Amino acid sequence: MTGGPPISDYGLLGDTRTAALVASDGGMNWLCVPRFDGDPLFGRLVGGPDAGTFRVGPARPATVVERRYRQHTATLETTWAVGNGRLRLTEAMVAEVSGRLLPTSLIVRRLSAEQAAVEAVVEFDPRLGARHRRPRAQHRRQGLVCEWGALAVALDSTPTFRIEPGRPTSITVRPGCPVTLVLAVAHREPLIHVDPTVAWELLVEDEARWRAWTAEIDERLPFREHVVRSLLTLRLLTYSPSGAPVAAPTTSLPEDPGGGRNWDYRYVWPRDASIGVSAFLSVGKTDEARGFLAWLLHASRLQRPRLPALLTLHGRHVPAERELSDWPGYLDSLPVRIGNGAAGQHQLDGYGWVIDAAWAFAQAGHLLYAETWRAVRGFADVVADCWQEPDAGIWEVREPAQHVHSKLMGWLALDRALAIAVTHHLPDRQRRRWQEARDAIAAEVRTRGFDPTAGSYVRSYGSQDLDAALLVLPLLGMDRADSPRVRGTIDAIRDRLSAGGPLLYRYPPGRDGLPGTEGAFLPCTFWLVQGLARTGRRGEAVKLFQAMVDHASPLGLYAEEVDPTTGAHLGNYPQTLTHAALVQAALAIRDAPTGGPGSA
Repeated sequence: MTGGPPISDYGLLGDTRTAALVASDGGMNWLCVPRFDGDPLFGRLVGGPDAGTFRVGPARPATVVERRYRQHTATLETTWAVGNGRLRLTEAMVAEVSGRLLPTSLIVRRLSAEQAAVEAVVEFDPRLGARHRRPRAQHRRQGLVCEWGALAVALDSTPTFRIEPGRPTSITVRPGCPVTLVLAVAHREPLIHVDPTVAWELLVEDEARWRAWTAEIDERLPFREHVVRSLLTLRLLTYSPSGAPVAAPTTSLPEDPGGGRNWDYRYVWPRDASIGVSAFLSVGKTDEARGFLAWLLHASRLQRPRLPALLTLHGRHVPAERELSDWPGYLDSLPVRIGNGAAGQHQLDGYGWVIDAAWAFAQAGHLLYAETWRAVRGFADVVADCWQEPDAGIWEVREPAQHVHSKLMGWLALDRALAIAVTHHLPDRQRRRWQEARDAIAAEVRTRGFDPTAGSYVRSYGSQDLDAALLVLPLLGMDRADSPRVRGTIDAIRDRLSAGGPLLYRYPPGRDGLPGTEGAFLPCTFWLVQGLARTGRRGEAVKLFQAMVDHASPLGLYAEEVDPTTGAHLGNYPQTLTHAALVQAALAIRDAPTGGPGSA
């Protein structure tokens, strides 16, 4: 059985171009190169032992006594008790490489011992791509070089010792004499060796930059440390050359262990990205928002005014979904997939999220560029034209339906576009068309999307099912936040979609046309926190947020889902949408009125 450590055991290393997942035994079991959506170099996480790993840690099983990120940085520390000594692994990827002769990706891993000498092991076994190709390896004066055509990696160490790919190497780490390993990656460019001492200095410089970045975040934020970790995670998952965040750095981590709900999330969903942009804007990080809007302008050009459900990091069509037949999957969860078939779906809600992000940017005092405003106008025109059509919805179901949440987000798209038009040019005819469509959506949703018996909006027209995505209702403004319909919807979802404790299902389990089951959907609970805070129930929101903190991984990371019975994280990890929803939930608590029912 493939899988090894639980998903929540993994820590994230990142450089804003790609990311690695490292288990508590020191095994780097996932890294794609040269980008998030590139070929796996270490793929043991879902590809089994033949897919490669880079483990640095104790030679024998040892107890982890502490594992943490250095405060307000992306540097991970793992400390083991080994006999009479302690062994510590400090590791990170260097994010800032511009302006210097440095490789695009540079991984620094340092072992240090305390109290006594400790026996450690280095297992460097790179296997590239779907077929786990072994490298052409050679030892040079600077260190080990492994090549696969256009890709090459260099592994250097201080002190120097010989490493053979695929063969564990035993070393002794003595107090005061750390062992530093540096992995440099080159793709279609010269391979640059970096002296390990210099690489360590670069890591320290990077830490200072991360601390300066986080210092700008409001000190008065509730749950600030959790917000800071989530913002750091969102930043690490944003592809810096384009400004686009990936949904997650992994593929095919299962929503249903042993089942087939395994998807490739290493792409950009404009919806998820827009939620992240709003989170960055709310804490004053305008550069991240500006970068994403510039990327979206470029990425959507070929398909505009249609907004694709997802795109590659460079704004291109997502590859057709295919299965890696000889990959065993995490916990035998098959198939392992590359590409994503949702790319061709019509998802009306995406327009609402994107235009709402543009509106938030304008609200922050920034005028949209003329071409950006033209793109937004085009998106709004699409909504005005096609809002009556069924769509796949936010949950990307196979059979299109008249999803109420999609209609609400269509309303939001037009409402926010009209709000932007107050300070941007818009012909009167276009304005009237948007207003008429917006008002028609509201009238139809109130009539066909509401169940008077349940006192709640429902998942789709004619259905009695609920949809946790409707928890965004009090954030939109279509109905008053304190209206009986909004409060009734929040209470019905909290009751009928409960998965126990603070957890929620996104819709009734088993109602999506796919075989198997799934866990509780973590962003939904953070949306519930937002909804409670916005409707004057701040005290309940705070308690719910605190309960969700207990469902974080030991390092403060979140997947997409959690098994309500075992608490195990499920799905691709860490998840941009979850971390963005966490930030927005904390901001809603900060901004919530006090003194109302349930307030604190």
